[in-house]
Amino acid sequence: MTPEARLSDLGIALPHAAAPAANYVPGVVHGGLLHISGQIPFDKDGNLMRGRLGDDLTTKEGAAIAERCGVGLIAQMKAVLGNLDRVERIVKLGVFVASAPDFTDQPKVANGASDLMVAVFGELGRHARSAVGVAALPLGVAVEIDAIVAVRD
Repeated sequence: MTPEARLSDLGIALPHAAAPAANYVPGVVHGGLLHISGQIPFDKDGNLMRGRLGDDLTTKEGAAIAERCGVGLIAQMKAVLGNLDRVERIVKLGVFVASAPDFTDQPKVANGASDLMVAVFGELGRHARSAVGVAALPLGVAVEIDAIVAVRD
């Protein structure tokens, strides 16, 4: 089954890939790897998903927000590569979670994106990962995720 078919089965429609917000590009392919700039979460209506885990957001809400960042990453993959069949493997996700000082469930939040990658790409979606708590993220969003993806020519 193709990644696009899996997305369809999951009821996920890819949004247009987000444009860069400053002086950078959304993705760079070099040496067989696609490096994707950090993606922030937008809900299905295009609204930013703001907040801080452990203050006004639960771990479950955070995982859903991380999943939306994952949708943004997949949209960037498709925009840069032209076709998700060029994804050879998801190599690594870097997950940044806006966290209250005593919040320690960043890995559970990150699972929202990790689970999506496996659901869409199967075993090729299994990846290395960092899940880091930070005091604040751009525009007050709750999660930001970047990625490294191995690509086929």
